[in-house]
Amino acid sequence: MQTIESPWQAAADAIKTARTILAISHIAPDGDAVGSLLGISETMRALDKDVTAVIDDGAPPELRFVPGSGTILPSIDAGEFDLMITVDSSDLERIGVAGAYGMANSRKVINLDHHPTNTRYGDINLVVPDAVAAAEIVFDLVNYIGCQLTESAACALLTGLVTDTQGFRISATNDRTLEIARALMQKGASLSKIMAQTLNRRPYQEVVLWKLVFPSVAISDGLIHAAITRDNISQAGLDVMTDGGLVSHLVNVDQAKVSIVFKELPDNQVEVGFRSKPGYDVASLAVQLGGGGHTQASGCTMDGTLAQVRSRVIPLAHQVISAGDSGLA
Repeated sequence: MQTIESPWQAAADAIKTARTILAISHIAPDGDAVGSLLGISETMRALDKDVTAVIDDGAPPELRFVPGSGTILPSIDAGEFDLMITVDSSDLERIGVAGAYGMANSRKVINLDHHPTNTRYGDINLVVPDAVAAAEIVFDLVNYIGCQLTESAACALLTGLVTDTQGFRISATNDRTLEIARALMQKGASLSKIMAQTLNRRPYQEVVLWKLVFPSVAISDGLIHAAITRDNISQAGLDVMTDGGLVSHLVNVDQAKVSIVFKELPDNQVEVGFRSKPGYDVASLAVQLGGGGHTQASGCTMDGTLAQVRSRVIPLAHQVISAGDSGLA
């Protein structure tokens, strides 16, 4: 009888035999994207692998404090690779232009992710939905292979844990999350510095953005939502579409069960961000609309005007709230 090789062993074998590795994470990267990418890249280099790390447009300014962030390239258009490792990226669209190049120019692909909506696009799919962050899976893979984490890799992975758990506050945080954080701190990662650099800072332009957007905030029957226009972004002095964490802020309102922020993009598109309190599944809603993510944090991009997208999404979000209320009854 033939045995099926575990994805952990398959990933370890692929890494062992690879000489050239392309490491990719998702567009518009967050702390877990950058942290898990740098954690795996640093570890592979310690194994004498030739590693190229890429994220479309590079690491964002607010995450350039992470050691090694300067090694992340903003694009790639040349080279062949024995192995591509994608981290924290649930589908092919999320890995962007750099990921598309890697898919066409890599002999094998490891898809390392923790999103339950992952589409399993890799040759090896190391997808662990129970993990609180991709950084946790990188930590476990490094241990599985038998490598030692450097201080800089530990800092990168702790950044991923801190940002994806919102400072160990989300419901998925468990005792093992804290054990991993402790192990990374023992390797030299500074929890206080990472918290200060990620959760406890905000550029003034985002304060201006919130000031402009707050008049659009509305709440009814547990659903709170807001809309950000391109003019709002321009007036705030920002050069990238962001909500500055507003969707996560709004879900903390006592009367809210689900929060949504609609962000107007060029070319008649709208980016939609969802957050929810425990018991309300916004991942299923995001998937229904062509996106993905976590049960309590997900998103999608839709064609149409702000008004058209809002009219489609808001009734569906109320259905999510009704389903959650029924389950809690």
